[in-house]
Order: sequence, then structure tokens, then C-alpha cells
Amino acid sequence: MGRKATGQVVEVNGANGDSFALRFRAYGKRRYVTLGAAAEGWTQAKATEELANVLADMRRGIWKPEERRDRREPPPEPTFHEFASEWLEARRHEFAARTAEDYELALSHHLLPFFKDHRLSEITAQEVDRYKAAKVREREEGLVERPLSNRTINKTLTRLGQILDAAVRYELIEHNPVKTKVEKLREAEPKRARLTGKQVQLLLRVAGPHRALLATAIMAGGLRVSELTHLRWRDLDLGQGTLNVAASKTAAGVRQVVLDPELVQLLREHKLAAEWSQPDDFVFAGRIREKPRERNSVRTRILYGAIEKANAQLATEDRPPLPDGITFHALRRTYAALRAELGEHPAITAAQMGHRDPRMTLRVYTDVTGMRPRTKLGGLLTGTDWRGNLAPDVDSAQDQTDADSAS
Repeated sequence: MGRKATGQVVEVNGANGDSFALRFRAYGKRRYVTLGAAAEGWTQAKATEELANVLADMRRGIWKPEERRDRREPPPEPTFHEFASEWLEARRHEFAARTAEDYELALSHHLLPFFKDHRLSEITAQEVDRYKAAKVREREEGLVERPLSNRTINKTLTRLGQILDAAVRYELIEHNPVKTKVEKLREAEPKRARLTGKQVQLLLRVAGPHRALLATAIMAGGLRVSELTHLRWRDLDLGQGTLNVAASKTAAGVRQVVLDPELVQLLREHKLAAEWSQPDDFVFAGRIREKPRERNSVRTRILYGAIEKANAQLATEDRPPLPDGITFHALRRTYAALRAELGEHPAITAAQMGHRDPRMTLRVYTDVTGMRPRTKLGGLLTGTDWRGNLAPDVDSAQDQTDADSAS
């Protein structure tokens, strides 16, 4: 039995006004038939009526393309693999390197294995729901080594929606099912893992030759992993105790970080032992001098390796393991939390971390302090010094202001 005749009205907004055309499949081929302009009397209703007439003629087998109107054969409808690959390559220059890598990962590991052979028009809401169900099943049945959370599955749906948006703009499909008909998965509140000071001490004790790398990641403004791997010796001023982040994914990330003296000493020792220590050399070099260490290697071999050793030691002492979900981003939260415990002002911590948006810093401060007020106002009623534990210099300055006002 042949494929059912289907089609759609295409409204084109051109420089000379609106015009109408039909897109449909006839006798095994995709057809595009230009009808005419609004100025010639064509409307959406009239075009819809003409489409119904064409489809009826096709069912009776009497429709024939008119040479006058069937002027151009549209290109074959691309598969999702073809279109998504072209879309990413065309936009790659718009993205930061990390963003492009994340997009490529979402495509190659998740979206393409499921949708690669689908024609764009075959990616319906039902197919997207099947993709969601398959990803959830992978996690619940333990079918993959690193299953996706609902939040990450939703991120892949966002990527799919972006690509299908482009297909709509290019008039390859009529609408984007991800935006109009697909419900995203319910996301659990993310676990915001971080380490305590004692846990950091243990992690650094077992880090071995990578102690300087992990100490810098945690103690030097909570460096992002890309900032850490691209750090060069010229970016460090060990005499002044500062570190300059010259390459970051945000403008706020380009910053100067003040280093603790103990970390400065550790980095001096690391430099003396380093194979390459010229100004242009990477501080934490890999096997190839001219290339930064690969981020996944730093994450899996160094960080996860140290966590495994720390947990092994904790197990021998019959103590609970380190929290799940410790990543380099969790080390950034650890830095913010430790600065909060030391009483550092959140604005200073946010600047050291290179936060464009200080909300993460404030959220960590809230978790650490419990939002407990530092002063009480009861003294306003009792006549005692209501300013409580304000610093003496603040008190005296206010007293002087009061005295000046009274004189």
C-alpha cells in the first residue's frame, strides 16, 4: 500500500510581500508548488483549499505537475545526522571551546545513536518521548556505565530543540515538537557536594605527585578544570603570591587570585621538580610539552584516583567515604564554603572565583552559615550596646559620627 498523501501550506514572507506555496509528497517524490502572492489574491484559506484539491487528485491518480508552477524540486530531506552535523560545524565558531565540546558530546553519545537515521520530519513528539524513555531505562536497568540524570537528559533535549529550531527556520519541517509537544523530565534538586576541611586534608595527603595540582584547584580561587590545565608558569608570581587566570570561559573568569603562603611554597617545590618550567610551559603539563593536559585525564585519573585512595584509607579506619559527586565544580564549592567558614566576605570570594553571577557564592555561604544573624537588636529596648559583636573600629567610628552630629 502506498504512502498516504500528506502536505502543508507554506507561507513565505518575502521582500515583495507574502506569498503561498504547497509542499507535499507525490508519486514517491517531495514536491514544492508555488501558488502566488497575497497581492494576487492568495490567502491561507485559499491555499489550504488548493492543497485539499491537489491531495484529492493524487488519491484519484490524476494529479500531474504543472510545468508553470512546479518550478523547483526541493532538495532531499536530510537525516538528523546530516543536518545536525552541518548545524554544529556552521556554528562552532560562535561557541567557546568547552561549549562546542559539550554540544558534540550530547550529539555523538546520546542524540545521534537514537535519531541519526530519522528524517527531520520523522522526529515527532512520540519519537522524542521514546528517546526519553530509553535514556531513563538505561539508568534504571544499569545498561550503561555512566547513566544520565533527568537534568542531563533534559539538556540533551534542549540541544535537540535548538537543532530542530534551525530546521523550522530553513522550512525543512513545519514545527518543532520539542518546543510545542514534549514535556521534559522532572528534575530532582541537584546534590551540591563539597568537602570539609578535614576531607580536603586527607585528599591532599593521598594525592602523591598530584598534590600540587589538587591543592591549586581547591585553594587558588577554586579554579575551573580548563583554567587549571591551561595555567602557565608566566601566570604565576610566586614572589608576590598571586596567580593570573589568563584563559577562562567568561570575562569575569579572567582574574588575579591571591595565594596562601603554604600553597606558594608547594608550587615552588613543584616547579623545582618539574621537567618543564620555562615561562611558556604549562604548570601541570602532560606528556606533550606544547599541549595542555587533557581535562578528562585530570578528572578521571587524578581527581577520581585520589578520591579512590582516600576512600580506601577511610574504609580501613571504619569511617564513611567522601561524599558522592565530587567533581572539579564541587571543589569550587569547597573553596567557597571554606572561605565562608573563615568569615571572608562573599564579594571577595566571588571575585577570587571569577563569578559573573555571585548567586552560587551566596548560596554556598547560606548553606554554611545557615543564615544566622550576627547581631541582635534587643539592645534597642534595654539601652545596652545594641551593636553587639560589630568590630570596635566600626563602633568608635559611629560614636564619633554621633558626637559630630550633636556638636
